[in-house]
Amino acid sequence: MLAKKVDTILVGFEEAKKELPNAKRVILTGTPTKIKNLELDISQKEDILRNLGLKKNKPVVLVFGGSQGAKAINDVITDIINQNLNKTYQIIWAPGPLQFDLVKQRIKNLSKQENVKIVPYIYNMEEVLNSVDLVISRSGAMTITEISTVGKPAIFVPLPNVSNNHQEYNAKVLQKVGAATIILNKDLTSEVLSKAIQKIIQNDNQMKQMGENAKKITIKNVEDKIYKEIVRLLN
Repeated sequence: MLAKKVDTILVGFEEAKKELPNAKRVILTGTPTKIKNLELDISQKEDILRNLGLKKNKPVVLVFGGSQGAKAINDVITDIINQNLNKTYQIIWAPGPLQFDLVKQRIKNLSKQENVKIVPYIYNMEEVLNSVDLVISRSGAMTITEISTVGKPAIFVPLPNVSNNHQEYNAKVLQKVGAATIILNKDLTSEVLSKAIQKIIQNDNQMKQMGENAKKITIKNVEDKIYKEIVRLLN
């Protein structure tokens, strides 16, 4: 709607340019984020996992659906835990404040689930993202940016019924470079997601390579690029 009227549009991904054919000027700046690649050593990662109540000897899968949570993802993760399909890996899961209590009620024998840590919200997301092995989430632009910045493999379940299906396009940015798997919301089941998780975490070299691939789309000095465009317009 605004493309024909504004002087400049700043986009987070190269692929977004072709979606704006009527714009006067489109500049790739990347998306600003406070999340950084911390390059933690082994002991630092172990400390972060220990504080979360997780162990160092099993892969860790981070699951979240944004501040409001994602019911479809939450339902399937609940099934995976209740079916004990996560024997070989640990889950740190933020189902969202509104769904947190309901999720806890639905998990069988929650107090005995050694491989699961459920929290309403993750406040130290930078530390957690840098410490886990795999991310499962929706695929908003900010999430794509954060995951590529820290260099982690991902499984995306794009939010359906959004304008121009943009979350699926976002996810494809990382899928194209071999850093992510996409499962559409309509195809999401505990069996499908479990197989996708196992395929990735069973191969350390693959996880490492997917993480390195994710970094390929990272754009540096984003804030400087945005500032430069603002100054150009003002002048």
